[in-house]
Amino acid sequence: MQTEKLEECIYSPEDLKDLDPRRVPRHVAIIMDGNRRWAKSHSLAPIMGHWKGADALTDIVSAAKALGIKVLTVFSFSSENWSRPEDEVDGLMHLFKNYLLRQKEAMIEEGIKLDAIGDLSRLPAEVRDTVEECKLATAHCDQIELVLAMNYGGRNDILQATRALAKDAAEGKLKSLEISEQVFSSYLNTAKWKDPELLIRTSGENRISNFLLWQLSYAEVYISDVLWPDFTEGNLLEAVLEYQKRGRRWGV
Repeated sequence: MQTEKLEECIYSPEDLKDLDPRRVPRHVAIIMDGNRRWAKSHSLAPIMGHWKGADALTDIVSAAKALGIKVLTVFSFSSENWSRPEDEVDGLMHLFKNYLLRQKEAMIEEGIKLDAIGDLSRLPAEVRDTVEECKLATAHCDQIELVLAMNYGGRNDILQATRALAKDAAEGKLKSLEISEQVFSSYLNTAKWKDPELLIRTSGENRISNFLLWQLSYAEVYISDVLWPDFTEGNLLEAVLEYQKRGRRWGV
């Protein structure tokens, strides 16, 4: 089935009757929470919840593309997740590698460009190599960008940016009075993208968990009670429609 036909199957005209295509957020961030609780509720090992969550991500990326979202940044593995049981962490690393290899051709076909943020140096070499392989293979894609936050922490992002900024200032590459919000943002992991307009968090939790702390300053926040593996294309549409109902006052 061709990509166009696949997109037509995601949403019907009736589904989209209340959507204003001119006000779709270009950049959406998602905290994909609830995989382990989903697995527990189905009497499964935690890793099975993560695999089910990966399947949900595949569907949501296609749905985001169909809605006109251009960048989707998802919290795949936080810098705090290393404290989880070793077998779960090992399972997640295996999942990252195999999921990306399995999805590579589909991403190319659908025009999904892959990128990643975070300190990837701590990830196993085979995971880093797979991420790089998929980034190169999809570099020409231009329909939507999927950004995986891997071994990412918002505080560390700000810290490394501050260190790099201080280094450049000490070397005379810029003066202190030249440091603006825009300059600081250019040192963050997310420098190549505009800040997210919408943050979605699943599973009913009401915190941002050290995710994109600087970048989410003015994002609209949408909390869904749905566990991530059960989060559907319809739930994504609900979040975008709720976003469109809000008046973004930017502190005014």
